[in-house]
Amino acid sequence: MANVIVVAVVIVLLGFALKGTLKHLKGESPCCGGGDTIIIEDKKLDGPVIGKKTVKISGMHCDHCVRAVTEAINKIDGASAKVNLKKKEAVVSYEKVVEDAAIREAVEKAGYTVQSIQG
Repeated sequence: MANVIVVAVVIVLLGFALKGTLKHLKGESPCCGGGDTIIIEDKKLDGPVIGKKTVKISGMHCDHCVRAVTEAINKIDGASAKVNLKKKEAVVSYEKVVEDAAIREAVEKAGYTVQSIQG
């Protein structure tokens, strides 16, 4: 009887762990630092936007990841990012020429992988 109870408890715990893992992989959990509300401020460019690039990014799981990528790209002079977690991409607007290598370096320094850059 005791073995049945132990097995039942283990199964319940595994169920909770699996549920949490699935939420994490879908980007619905606070995987990177808590469940607080994340506020991401838009970077306003000084000049007119001369172009946009779409950057496909892997490794983002939550709003904390979005903030990290946004802040990393926004540090590039003349660039402003809008990051979409569901699409796993960032749209980078720029007011002066921004090299793909600079975007790739910023994203990878933040801990994520650039799959492609278009535009």
